[in-house]
Amino acid sequence: MTETATHQQIRFLARLGATMGAANYPVTLVRQMVERASAAYGVPSDYVAFPNHVQVIGPITESGTPVKAAHVKDDLRFDQTFPLARLVSDAMTGRVRPVEGEARLDRILQAPARFPSWVTVLGYGVQSAGLALVLEPSPLNLLVATVLGFMVGVFCEAGRRVGLLQHLVPAVSAFAVSVICIAGAHRLGFDHVSLRALIPPLAMFLPGAAITLSVVELTARDVISGSSRLIAGFMQIAQLAFGILIATQVLGTDGSQLSPEAINKIGPWAPWLGVAVYSVGVMLFLAPPLSFLPWLVLITYTAFTAQFVGDMTLGSYASGFCGGLVLTVAALTISRRSGAPPAITLILPGFWLLVPGSMGLIGVTELFGADGDSAFPATVISMISVALGLQAGLVIWQLVKRRATRRALGDGRPDPVQ
Repeated sequence: MTETATHQQIRFLARLGATMGAANYPVTLVRQMVERASAAYGVPSDYVAFPNHVQVIGPITESGTPVKAAHVKDDLRFDQTFPLARLVSDAMTGRVRPVEGEARLDRILQAPARFPSWVTVLGYGVQSAGLALVLEPSPLNLLVATVLGFMVGVFCEAGRRVGLLQHLVPAVSAFAVSVICIAGAHRLGFDHVSLRALIPPLAMFLPGAAITLSVVELTARDVISGSSRLIAGFMQIAQLAFGILIATQVLGTDGSQLSPEAINKIGPWAPWLGVAVYSVGVMLFLAPPLSFLPWLVLITYTAFTAQFVGDMTLGSYASGFCGGLVLTVAALTISRRSGAPPAITLILPGFWLLVPGSMGLIGVTELFGADGDSAFPATVISMISVALGLQAGLVIWQLVKRRATRRALGDGRPDPVQ
């Protein structure tokens, strides 16, 4: 391989790794990609991988050592992760040349949004309505969650268009949603405001995925990446809690008037309908390919059923663990089928349905209220529960995979899993 080809490969791997980071791949998978792709291309390389920066170092040559670093400023949209996953798979097996891979990477990064802004806003409103049916099924809450979902969707679109506002959107959205809910509750003569009524419009800001990725990375001894994600996740929750608390102070509401109790005024079937409504909202808001819909419905119902059964049999904290475990195993199993979407695209929507992510917002808010002594430990346990469930799912998958490999090799048959 010529020196120019070596430089092309190193640059491609660095850019691909940085793009994976922008798509919320754990650095464990970024490392795996660099190692396997380097082996496939036949050029040894070393690397440094962080969530927002990847540096790849090529072999020593007479003219020096090629070093390429890459960073992607903005997170990838959900629809961009599908062609990215295919490119990652091709790179790890050497099916794509570096020049062709960079061209595909450019097309992925430059791809326009699939839907106009109004469809995205509509989708977020529908998604919020679905979560309202799951968390607090009542006619009033369903109406409020839908309208406020549209409002937050507009805020998100404004943040995307004006980069300086993007980091303020979570706090501003939490403040606006809380002011409207608290003022409306006072107007209607309610003696409390349900925290679960505030969650559906703010669901996209809950850092369930970030917390889970941090646990995966910390258990893999990627301490720097895991710690940074963990801190970023708690900062996101703090922004939401700050917006809610400012709203309560502005309106003179006592923190004890914020209730986490769940109320179902529609019927036991409402949460199950909410999962379907939520899935439709995800399709409009995140704009994945239309072929993703049946897989999305399958994975969301699987995750919700696991959480529901876990809550009924083991309790609320264990429900997150059960949901995360089953979600991971199901996503990995589905991704092995021909024509199925990548596992990482299946896991993200499932996170927003699991209760611990929502309990994180409730716990931090209560931390400044009457129940602060027990809220923070409950919050930590709830969020870590789903993360450990995901990690357990990965361990189970690897054990089953190794056993299938040994059995296939012992029988002299091709490996059915690989």
